[in-house]
Amino acid sequence: MAPTKAVVADDHLELPAGGKNTPLTNTIPISNVQTDIYGLEIWEGTLPIIDLGGLHGPRRSDTIKQLGHACQHYGGFMLKNHGISERLLSDIMSKAREFFHLPEEERMKLYSPDPTSLIRLATGFKDDNQNVFVSRESLKFHCHPIENYVNLWPTNPPSYREVVSEYCVAAKRAEITLLEAVFEGLGMERKSIDQILDNHGQYASLNYYPTCDKSNLGLTFGLRGHTDPTILTMLLPDEVPGLEILQDGDWVPVKPIPNTLIVHVGDVLQGLSNCRYKSLLHRVIVNSEKERLSIASYCYPSNDTQMGPPKELIDDDHPLIYKDYTYEEFYTTMWKQRLPDATRLDSFKVSAA
Repeated sequence: MAPTKAVVADDHLELPAGGKNTPLTNTIPISNVQTDIYGLEIWEGTLPIIDLGGLHGPRRSDTIKQLGHACQHYGGFMLKNHGISERLLSDIMSKAREFFHLPEEERMKLYSPDPTSLIRLATGFKDDNQNVFVSRESLKFHCHPIENYVNLWPTNPPSYREVVSEYCVAAKRAEITLLEAVFEGLGMERKSIDQILDNHGQYASLNYYPTCDKSNLGLTFGLRGHTDPTILTMLLPDEVPGLEILQDGDWVPVKPIPNTLIVHVGDVLQGLSNCRYKSLLHRVIVNSEKERLSIASYCYPSNDTQMGPPKELIDDDHPLIYKDYTYEEFYTTMWKQRLPDATRLDSFKVSAA
């Protein structure tokens, strides 16, 4: 698919999560990979491929540098050897598909328009102002610590709670390993890192994009262009393409790689990094032939965490861009302004004080 012009809408990981299950395999066609000026392997001209296993051994320093380049110059990356077993990746995707194939009246028991709900089903809608339809059904829920939320989750389909719990715990392990490395690469001191990692949450969503009639494809999105209000977002897509990222003013499709996660820099990391890293603007398109599913794990700080850049990131070459603010202040402002991208951070710029 040719790129299209941008339109934007108003605890460490030691062993593969999932125990002794089928080991993870990553088969990436060499012909689809190029090397950029930073030495990063780039998947089909879109995002770098990062090997999380490189953090455990003599390649740790090089891997941290690669993560820094990926966050700074691309806003995201493809993550392989993340430690989540192939069996578990298959199980969570199958369970998501089972859920969205339940009768509508069963799924709608979880519907809520309240974005602060601990679990809610969100459905598609029409934007009359822009004359477009957003065609996505998403089950969104808090999941860390698991024991605080699992009893709120559905019991249908069978084993839903067990499979989703296992996946969320595994994703969180990978997330913490990744965050340690990203923060270390930024030059953050241990105190600053602990402030974030000791006070953070996890939110997840199962996302379903139905097929769309060909006649409506021009007016229908899965999700319009946006950035995520997170530190990082880890996305597990199925085999159906649909995710697009903004590169040099064009929307470029990101083809999924089996058993590989797609990681987005979020707005919170942009703020923490003093704008060295930029959140990834992305959208989802739909198609007329195949339904599409994805599972997202969103990492965010606690409400009272101070989110301004740590002092060790500020010097003459990197003057302070964002003042101190809490995540609660950021989140509240985001919903008041209804901005879809990192302009949500503008209210917290030093120049806006």
